[in-house]
Amino acid sequence: MFTLDMDKETTLVGSIDSRPVDLVLTSFFARSKSRAEAMHPDYLAMWEHLEACTVGGKRFRPRLVMTIYGLLGGTDTTTAATVAAAFELLHTALIVHDDVVDRDFTRRGVPNVSGAYRKLAADKGAADRAEHTGLSVGVIAGDLALSHSYRLMGEIDVDLSTRQKLGDLLDEAVFASAGGELLDVLAPLDPTPQSVDEVLDMARLKTAVYSFEAPLQAGAVLAGADTRLVDALGAFGRCIGIAYQIADDLIGVFGDETRTGKIGWGDLREGKRTALISHAATQPQWTRIAELLANPDLNAAGAAEARTLLIESGARDRAMQLAAEFTEQALQQLTSAFVPQELRDGLTPLSDVVTERVRV
Repeated sequence: MFTLDMDKETTLVGSIDSRPVDLVLTSFFARSKSRAEAMHPDYLAMWEHLEACTVGGKRFRPRLVMTIYGLLGGTDTTTAATVAAAFELLHTALIVHDDVVDRDFTRRGVPNVSGAYRKLAADKGAADRAEHTGLSVGVIAGDLALSHSYRLMGEIDVDLSTRQKLGDLLDEAVFASAGGELLDVLAPLDPTPQSVDEVLDMARLKTAVYSFEAPLQAGAVLAGADTRLVDALGAFGRCIGIAYQIADDLIGVFGDETRTGKIGWGDLREGKRTALISHAATQPQWTRIAELLANPDLNAAGAAEARTLLIESGARDRAMQLAAEFTEQALQQLTSAFVPQELRDGLTPLSDVVTERVRV
């Protein structure tokens, strides 16, 4: 059985103080809610729901920004926290939009933005419009979080060159994430699963760029690092991000429900295209696996059969091997002489989390 190592994940970038980022976000939402309240109470309520999306998370991406900035000698905590908060708002935008795409109405066990407004519509007697209302507000809220991530980035007081580089990183994160999401949406239309390489490229675009590459590079750029180091951190983030996604997909199929908090066969029922599934599609067990996948009536017994077949096909072992390979490739990016030793030491927990994220 695979288990999610939550303690390790929480501390994977050390004991970075997230309070400066919290202060930036608190101030941002206070200003936004004040503006919204002046327009209409319903607009204020929507901003309150959006703010709730940023509460309770690990501040993973902001911590990456702050960690790299600190390890490279950065001392302007306020500016770094503003850049970090911009990436947290981007993350908020993407998860709100992703829930719309997936037609999910809960997150962390409670109603998300779309879920809150679906319930609101139903409570007002508009059951026939409830889902549409919820998804529509999700689009609006996600758009606002996205646009204001750019606004926050524009508020930092740095030289023009640094501002341009940071803006380019944020823009690339948005652009790549949109491309990855598009490929993910279109993938199920093809009855033949994409190759493993294609699936991993999709994972890189959808997740690795904005979650790992861009935050790591942003911290380095803000600290005044040279191009070689910024590029090395990007390559590290790309490889570790792909490895992390492979591990996450394994947990989505083999994870312990009591620890992941998600139904044990959701990814199988959805027919989610992952490296695990792409490998299985090349094996003799695929015919039966394909019958079980993307079945809205899939139950615990069917999911158990699918897991057994995925193990027999070698797909689970191959996915674990891929995660290990990409983790090793990530570490190789930090071996050059121009990478400070303290930076290598500081990023070790980020590679450890992939190897320890799933345990047999």
